[in-house]
Amino acid sequence: MSQGVSRRVLLLQGLLAGAGAALVRVGAAQPAEPRVIELVARRFVYEPNEIVLKAGERVIIAIRSLDFVHGMNIPDLDRRLDLVPGKITRLELQPQAAGEIEFVCDNFCGEGHETMHGRFVVRA
Repeated sequence: MSQGVSRRVLLLQGLLAGAGAALVRVGAAQPAEPRVIELVARRFVYEPNEIVLKAGERVIIAIRSLDFVHGMNIPDLDRRLDLVPGKITRLELQPQAAGEIEFVCDNFCGEGHETMHGRFVVRA
């Protein structure tokens, strides 16, 4: 093999190795799809009423109301949602710190309404 051909082969190998490394970096930079967690609202409970999350993880809470237009108030996040029967309401979260985030129903739904609450528990 001539010296010119050897240099071209080495140059081509170096370019391919660099391109492969760039593809690995691009692939690592892609954000992961958020985890989807289902939550059901019905008189007088949220099911589940406690949801464990990881700090920094993107999640979507897919909420269905079975029987009434419940309200979901999340004071610590300054968020409020109307949960309409027959519709899925999506709440996207990415909590950054460990702790607890409380949520309550704020549409009076009858006797027992005061027991309709839950929380997100965020772990580091």
